[in-house]
Amino acid sequence: MPAAPAASAAPVKIPAAAERVYAHIKKAVLDRRYEGGTLLTEGDLAEAVGVSRTPVREALLRLEVEGLIKLYPKKGALVLAVSAQEIADVVETRLLVEEFAVRRAVPASPALIARLEELLEEQKQRAEEGDLAEVAVTDRCFHAEIVRNAGNQILSRLYDQLRDRQLRMGVTIMEAHPDRIAKNITEHAEMLEAIRAGDVEAAAQCVRRHVSRVKVLVRGEER
Repeated sequence: MPAAPAASAAPVKIPAAAERVYAHIKKAVLDRRYEGGTLLTEGDLAEAVGVSRTPVREALLRLEVEGLIKLYPKKGALVLAVSAQEIADVVETRLLVEEFAVRRAVPASPALIARLEELLEEQKQRAEEGDLAEVAVTDRCFHAEIVRNAGNQILSRLYDQLRDRQLRMGVTIMEAHPDRIAKNITEHAEMLEAIRAGDVEAAAQCVRRHVSRVKVLVRGEER
């Protein structure tokens, strides 16, 4: 008789405690409350979240795989700073994806234009509230919506993998260059206007100029 097929492995379920620790650390890193170079200890994290050290270890291992921290046995976890190479890689990838996407998304549907208008207004509101983390989220959502409407699911999933790095860089830029918040909103408005007008080349140029500026801003090279 043929051998019975092996039972498929059950999906690994992350304990609720480890998920809470993971969410706590990740948000703090992306919001820059835990800045690059900060050494986190299991004991301090366990106390902050109100759990034992075991789920802390599980969360830290997961975050190391994602490239946000580096574990040092018996010492703790070092929050990794955003490197110049990482900035260059993210900007290059964004340029490739976003310029292609905006060319595919234009002429835009009424639904896309309405959604971009909504996100732009939300970004203005978050800026008025001074919530940099949420400004970064709405900023990133504006770009992601254009990519999603390019109609290429593989490209959209690739872009989603940049999310954490984009958010972290976004907060970094706004803290170092507060004037960029208003400028980003203005550039988004220009991008939206080009998309609304159905001007493919103008929209692509807006995207290219806007995204390229990230590199010089994070490096502090803009005058």
